[in-house]
Amino acid sequence: MPRRNRLLTAALLAAVGVGTLSYLWREPTPTPSAAPPASYAKALRLAHDGQPGAARLLYQQLQRHDLSPMRRAALYEELPNYPSSIALKLAKQDLTHDDPLVRRAAVMGIKRLLPPAQRSMALGPLLDDDDLSVRHAVVDALLGLSPDAVGLYFSPLQEALEAYQQVLEGQPDDADAQLHLARLFLHEQAYAQAATALSRCLALDPQSTDALATQVRLLERQGEHDASRQVLAKALLENPDSAFLQHELGLWLMRHAQTEYALLAFSKAVELEPDNADYRYTLATTLHTLEQVDAAQTQLQTLLDQHPNNRRARLLLIAYWKETGQLQNVQVLSAELERQNADDPALQQGL
Repeated sequence: MPRRNRLLTAALLAAVGVGTLSYLWREPTPTPSAAPPASYAKALRLAHDGQPGAARLLYQQLQRHDLSPMRRAALYEELPNYPSSIALKLAKQDLTHDDPLVRRAAVMGIKRLLPPAQRSMALGPLLDDDDLSVRHAVVDALLGLSPDAVGLYFSPLQEALEAYQQVLEGQPDDADAQLHLARLFLHEQAYAQAATALSRCLALDPQSTDALATQVRLLERQGEHDASRQVLAKALLENPDSAFLQHELGLWLMRHAQTEYALLAFSKAVELEPDNADYRYTLATTLHTLEQVDAAQTQLQTLLDQHPNNRRARLLLIAYWKETGQLQNVQVLSAELERQNADDPALQQGL
């Protein structure tokens, strides 16, 4: 090869080598993404903490198609605190999701998003879902509704309920299954069957506080109020530091028109479990019933400090502030709600 051609060839190879190396060593250009991986964690964090923009980010995550079923289902833990027509539309879309885990999560989300009168129309069609667990989730979501609220799904619901009970009856060695069966029978006022299932549960797990609380309700429904009180008293004697049982005692006292004593039990439950939003909410409403409005407002404010995403507590505190004419506090809470979720129905209705 002539010397001139060899020099040109060498120069060309050198140029190609430099170009190849520069390509290999250069920083890759990031691929544009509408939903970067960190946005999922951020959406959950903002929703859990009740931060501004929480609803918008939550909705964006539910519009994604690349989330795993587990991650998608987890969004429904937060969604009911951020209701809107958009939230409901997204949840209804997931009722037809391929994965049963997501469909079950959407069922439970819609249960909390919709009032009873509207629930059956959204969930009723899933009473014949291909997946057994989804059908059972729908039964649990519709249980306790009046026949009028269930509407045209009354017969399918009864059929699904009976099938559900048969499945649970086939698990006599599962304490949780027997407890759930007892509660289903209790809803149906089938007290003898409920007692049988409950006996199986307590034989398997004598210390189950959930089962003991259900036994108290069953005895009350049958008019055996002294017996129900004795069961509860014995359980509390054995578990004096159980916030759950203290709360159940308060509910028992409320049902028996002993509100002042119930207040003591609810206060004890909150003392034992101060971060429990449900216990503190019940304490606040009981204080309000006893016309201790300032104390009720204080409890709700504490609840919101602990759980800023608790929409139910926020709306109730707004109502209590309105009662006492403290409109500046109303404006603060309303503005916070608007920053969380500008499409909240309460805001649309003018609070």
